Amino acid sequence: MNSVRRYFIHIAVLTACSIAVDAAAPKGWFVAGSKPADYESGIDVSAVHNYRPSAYLKSTTPVIHGFGTLMQQFNADHYLGKRVRFSALVKTQDAQEWAGLWMRVDNGPKMLAFDNMQNRPIKGSSEWRRYDVVLDVPQEATGIFFGVLLSGSGEVWLNDAKIETVGADVLPTRGETTHPLPDEPTNLDFRE
Repeated sequence: MNSVRRYFIHIAVLTACSIAVDAAAPKGWFVAGSKPADYESGIDVSAVHNYRPSAYLKSTTPVIHGFGTLMQQFNADHYLGKRVRFSALVKTQDAQEWAGLWMRVDNGPKMLAFDNMQNRPIKGSSEWRRYDVVLDVPQEATGIFFGVLLSGSGEVWLNDAKIETVGADVLPTRGETTHPLPDEPTNLDFRE
């Protein structure tokens, strides 16, 4: 067999393997969200950063009224009483509405902390940039959930993802839904 033919067979085998790998979410990850059936995920060997392939989340329909997320979840036991940062390199293409990293800390069905970058969204098309979400994990936490989300159509890539504990010098990030509760009811007579 000549070397040119071997080269094309090698390329065909690599392409077939790449398509097979891309057909499902990366190991340990899964697709969820309000419209998970409208998104696909996999490994993209052409979107490389620091010689490593990327995970992707891509819409499969042109208009989506909802979001998809590529995510993981794990037990909070090793992080109780600590501050945790989820960081990753992210790039987008044609993000119709917005994309962002997110993390949530729960105690069973009760959400204790949450940030999804909705107040600092990634929109349109963007090149690789590091983003992070930082949350405190209370002693009563039972689970930590994290991932990358895409609201509407488009594509988002994730690379060099990290979960790490950080010190008190790193401030928690604040999503739009993480406002502290007031100590007392306010404006009950609607005069303000």
